[in-house]
Amino acid sequence: MEMDKLVALCKRRGFLFQSSEIYGGLNGFWDYGPLGVELKRNVKEAWWRDMVTGHDDLSVPEGGPSSFEMTGLDCTIIMHPQVWKCSGHYDLFHDFMVDCRESKRRYRFDQIRGRWAEAKGQRIFVTTAVAAAEEQADVERRALKYFNLRSKDADSIHWDGDFRPLPEIDEPSQVLAPDARALDTLTAPREFNLMFKTTVGALGGEEDAAFLRPETAQGIFVNFKNVLDSTRVKIPFGIAQSGKSFRNEITPRNFTFRSREFEQMEIEFFCHPDTSHQWYQYWRDRRLQWYTALGLSDERLQLREHDADELSHYSTGTADIEYAFPFLPTGEFGELEGIAHRGDFDLRSHMEGKLDENTNPLQVALGPDGKPKWRGSGKDLTYFDDEAWEREKSELGFKSFKEYVKQRQSEPQPGAPFQYVPHVIEPSAGADRATLAFLCEAYTEDEVPDEKGKLQTRTVMRFHPRLAPIKCAVFPLVRKDGLPEVARDLYRTLKAQMAVFYDEKGAVGRRYRRQDEIGTPYCLTVDGQTLEDQTVTLRDRDSLEQCRIPLDNCLAELQQRIG
Repeated sequence: MEMDKLVALCKRRGFLFQSSEIYGGLNGFWDYGPLGVELKRNVKEAWWRDMVTGHDDLSVPEGGPSSFEMTGLDCTIIMHPQVWKCSGHYDLFHDFMVDCRESKRRYRFDQIRGRWAEAKGQRIFVTTAVAAAEEQADVERRALKYFNLRSKDADSIHWDGDFRPLPEIDEPSQVLAPDARALDTLTAPREFNLMFKTTVGALGGEEDAAFLRPETAQGIFVNFKNVLDSTRVKIPFGIAQSGKSFRNEITPRNFTFRSREFEQMEIEFFCHPDTSHQWYQYWRDRRLQWYTALGLSDERLQLREHDADELSHYSTGTADIEYAFPFLPTGEFGELEGIAHRGDFDLRSHMEGKLDENTNPLQVALGPDGKPKWRGSGKDLTYFDDEAWEREKSELGFKSFKEYVKQRQSEPQPGAPFQYVPHVIEPSAGADRATLAFLCEAYTEDEVPDEKGKLQTRTVMRFHPRLAPIKCAVFPLVRKDGLPEVARDLYRTLKAQMAVFYDEKGAVGRRYRRQDEIGTPYCLTVDGQTLEDQTVTLRDRDSLEQCRIPLDNCLAELQQRIG
């Protein structure tokens, strides 16, 4: 599938538009059109339904607990600045960028790729920042220009090796930057904090500085105790949240894959440290299955465990669910979702605000006094298991809870089996990336016969019925003989329960094609036979099969098929 065809369809049919397009657009920001907003909302609602309100309590790791609970939150986009200091984002949330002294352009260091080229006795590393499908053509064009060769002399350039990212190159003096004509024009890479800074309050001083959240997870961690105190949840349990996040990406690219404003769907699953590895395996498998159940192909998905050198400073294990997006080179995959075993890093950071034995001091920025720049809330974010307390208090030699509390105050860390800092498993998905993956997977071109039997190319978006923006289209075969009146009544009946489209203009074949192109899984056509026996024609988008069903049974039939 050619990515430019999908991008064109997304604009033509109202899935996605460039933000502020009439003013030239704003890079890294996208608006969802009438169909796109429905598709993305369906993705988020399917996630919320499957993970939170409709999850199967009994689907747990072998030997694990018999049930678990899920609940939700909706936290603010702007939070206390100390949240981001304790989480590590303030000091550690950076990408490396480079500037070109010649073109005055800025690039993300790890997104510049290139190949070694030799001609006229000189060997240079020709780089590019275009999409993968256009990389070779771009570097060939630029190499010809640099070596002052004509297109007919392209064979005189010897290409050494495959494309490689710029961080792997140790000879910066031989690098031809993506928009430069001379060599060695890139600056040394330097850190760039990805958080958007803003101001809270009227004074606007440095003490009023705040940040737009770069992830939704921290809102869950700082509300951990509130959820425990206001509900009856017990470990193991999960807290889910979906919402906007913001990252000041240096070079947003690849349509909506890397944007500056995006939406996340995250779960923080709290569990006992002894069972955390089981839950990590469980959530890896469950989240992968969710994508395949909604239509992503097994061949285009992979579950990849991070190597030790890839792990975040807080993680003891991370796996990425990756998808073979068509804008990536053949054989490469892009991240859809990460499932991380975060240990107890986050709760301890917000609770204690100090280094513990598991924290690498080199990964935390220190102040002039040699101490960490951040400090925690000082609030107790441990979990107290009252059932375990009742079972074990006598064996541990405590007669009362008051006696236990007194002894605990003299201990530096909670260590009792009934009071501990939970470990966390985090399945973190991107709603925009998931939507993009479902768009890429759905785009299909096939050949079908027209009314005269001649084969024509059909563009069809094969969305899973749960995700399709429009579930059904209702047509009267002709605009006379009372058929529109019957069709409109059917439309009104269905519209109260699902997203339905009504169309009576043009030949019915063209109406079918329009619905195929936006992914509508079913069409209902009211014709002359409807007036005789009260049945309508149901047409399936994928199989093109048509059958007659009772007019009064349309709603139940569609609900059963959509699931």
